[in-house]
Order: sequence, then C-alpha cells, then structure tokens
Amino acid sequence: MLLSLAPMEGLTGHVFRRVHAACFGALDRCYTPFLAPPHVGSNFGKRALCEVDPEGNRGLNVVPQLLTKNADEFVWAAKLLAEMGYREVNLNLGCPSGTVVAKGRGSGFLRNLDELDAFLEKVCAASPIPVSVKTRIGLQSDEEYDEILAMYCRHPLAELIVHPRVQKDFYRGVPRQDQYGKTLRAAPFPVAYNGDVFGCNDVGALSAAYPETRHVMLGRGVLANPALARLLRGGSAATRDELVRFHDRLFEAYLAEMGGNAVFRMKEYWFYLKFAFTDPLWVQRAVRKVRTVEDYRAAARKIFSGGELAKEARFSG
Repeated sequence: MLLSLAPMEGLTGHVFRRVHAACFGALDRCYTPFLAPPHVGSNFGKRALCEVDPEGNRGLNVVPQLLTKNADEFVWAAKLLAEMGYREVNLNLGCPSGTVVAKGRGSGFLRNLDELDAFLEKVCAASPIPVSVKTRIGLQSDEEYDEILAMYCRHPLAELIVHPRVQKDFYRGVPRQDQYGKTLRAAPFPVAYNGDVFGCNDVGALSAAYPETRHVMLGRGVLANPALARLLRGGSAATRDELVRFHDRLFEAYLAEMGGNAVFRMKEYWFYLKFAFTDPLWVQRAVRKVRTVEDYRAAARKIFSGGELAKEARFSG
C-alpha cells in the first residue's frame, strides 16, 4: 500500500517533509501545500519556489499541488514543473476554506461543474505531465457526488484522491467511506483515500471494507504521530528520544528559515503533536503563552522531560 503525506497549509511544507523523512523515513509520496500558479510567462514566486526547488526535495517523491481555476496558468505551471523534473501535478479541489471557496477555487470549484469539466479537458490535454486531483464529494450534500464523479470519469486523470466529506463539513463528522467505495467501483483511473486515518485500526478497517485500496494519504494522523507510517508497515512506535530529535531538528530548521517566527510555527504544530502525550491539555498549556525562542526552548524541555508518552499517539478533536 502506498502511503503519502497530505498537503496541509503551513504544516507539511518543504521544511517539515525534509526533517520528517530524515528522522522517520520518507513516505512514498509527499504533496506540497497548495501553490498559486504564476501568470503565464512568469516564474513561481519565492514562497512557491521554496516548495518546488528540486534540490530541497532531493530524495523525496514530491507532487506539487496547484490551487487555481485558470486553465492557462495551470498548464503554464505544469510546464515549469516538468522542466524542473516533476512527473505529476495535482489540482486542489478539496480546500474547504471560506475565502478560497468564495473565489471559486478549491472545493468551491465543484459548484460549477460545466466550468470544471472544461478546465479538466483543457489541462489534461495540454499539460506535459499527468494531472491528478484531490477532491471533496460536494459542497452541501454527498448527493452531489454522483454528478461530480461522472464528470471526473470523463477525463484521463493520473489519480483521484478522495476526501469523502463535503465542504461544509470542514473536518468534522465521519467521512462517508461509501462514497470512496463508489469511486473505486466506477473510476477508470487509480483512486486514493484520505480522511481520518489516525492509527493501524483505521487502515485495517478501511482495507477490510475496501480491499482494493492501494493508496492512503496521511495528514493529521502523521502530525500527531510522526511514526505513523512506520507503524502501519509493522514497525515500532516513536520513542521519546526520537521525538526529541525530530522536534529539535524541526525547530532548528524553522529558525534557520524564519527566525523568531519559528516559535509560532511550532506552537501551531503542537496542536497535533500534543497527542503523542497522555495529557494533551497539559502540553498545550505549556506552550500556549510562550513568545520568545528562549521561553519556547524551556517549554519544550519541560514537555519532553516531564510528559508521559501516550500508549497510542492518535489525533483527536
């Protein structure tokens, strides 16, 4: 089974995936957090270039993800990526953010299926590298998905990654795995699953219900448990020493990139990593009010020296 790292804005970017791979081994694929393609004739901006710089992604199988409804810009970006050596480009049709949806991008593009149909026809024909899609199953109701899926099946997608929630769910509620199963039966192209895979039991249940499953994308689960992919392959849980090493390398890498703002990036990450401990609330309180690098280092030492590791590091909430 393929295991990939989900595109999570501000969390699973080039710094995280490089450090995570060094400490826990590379996943089969890593998808970049969504990038806006440049205008036709221009190059990627500085932030996007950091994500797609081939040197920074050396040794990793990285798939750039684009967020746009402009077919010409998508194709132009795909050409730039192909020149850098990338072998696939992914279209984000899953982001549920209100500001993104209001602009008709991300899952908001699902509101205009005729427009999306024409977009996919153009980019699949013109892109120099295969086009995959990460999608939700609708905006308001999963009843929308039959028409959405039929539209996808008209195009030669490299893969369809299904997060079986609708836009209004954001990340709440239980994923509608039956819609993923429907995709497996209908799609003429490879299908992947994404949504609430936080432990071995989740993958076991998914595989039992849908034995055709070949690719699972990990997001919040691998943030809460950096050793999750290793566990799913029959390996061991993360030790305290491994977590300390991973944390310290990640913090130092963020410091090198963004200076003191690394504190706030790490505080955002602790929303997930706190579940590696038996008392996530205590962990959250330890880092909540820190502002300086020195105070942050002290808080991290307190957590790793005094916190008890959870028997199973599993995202919750």
